[in-house]
Amino acid sequence: MSKQQTSEWDRVLIARSPDRPRTTDYIENIFDDFIELHGDRLFGDDKAILGGIAKIGGKIVTIIGEQKGKTTKENMERNFGMPNPEGYRKALRLMKQAEKFKRPIITFIDTPGAYPGIGAEERGQGEAIAKNLLEMSRLKVPIICVVIGEGSSGGALAIGVGDKVLMLENSIYSILSPEGFASILYKDSTQFEKAAKEMKITAKDLKDLGVVDEIIKENDIFENVKKSIVKNLQLLEKKTQDNLIKDRYEKYRIIGSNL
Repeated sequence: MSKQQTSEWDRVLIARSPDRPRTTDYIENIFDDFIELHGDRLFGDDKAILGGIAKIGGKIVTIIGEQKGKTTKENMERNFGMPNPEGYRKALRLMKQAEKFKRPIITFIDTPGAYPGIGAEERGQGEAIAKNLLEMSRLKVPIICVVIGEGSSGGALAIGVGDKVLMLENSIYSILSPEGFASILYKDSTQFEKAAKEMKITAKDLKDLGVVDEIIKENDIFENVKKSIVKNLQLLEKKTQDNLIKDRYEKYRIIGSNL
């Protein structure tokens, strides 16, 4: 009897599972000497975005990650992993700091999207996301982005412009949720399973499209992620600053033309 194939919707459910490792789990298991840094120096400290400095393979790096909770209380504190503008501005502050001190940047993507509240819009949610996309495209240090769970909408893209984009085999990456897609395209939110299939949001789909560079197996999740980050850092650090930026530009120009 053949093994049942995991459907696209199954992968959505796995990616959203509260038991799935969060950014803090990756920090604890694959990095050393983590020091968390807080605040955007403009409004406040958004706990949906976690950032700081750590070591991996003896190399000092800057880590930025979207952080969901594992309990209702933690999710309330972390706003269910949905950043406000100050979260993205904190991320950008840490990215510019990393560039100043020539530290590579590692981002962990795991969000249902940027927070859509009135306050977030009043404080410039769209501008904050757009500025991150612009600034990440021209940072003079290596950037590795890892999709570890649910990567949705501009909330994910705001920390997703990398030289290498890695994706766990049971994570998803999309312009919006399947439910939202079904509501808009089919005028029926109950068609979410059909939408999940049509959207091409799984790691395999996105690898085939050239959106992601590598799929990471989850059998030994922390060890595999660590090995992939170290390997790709070594490759990227061989490039000059000019070539790094040029290749990053070409990467996204080609992706855009293919989609």
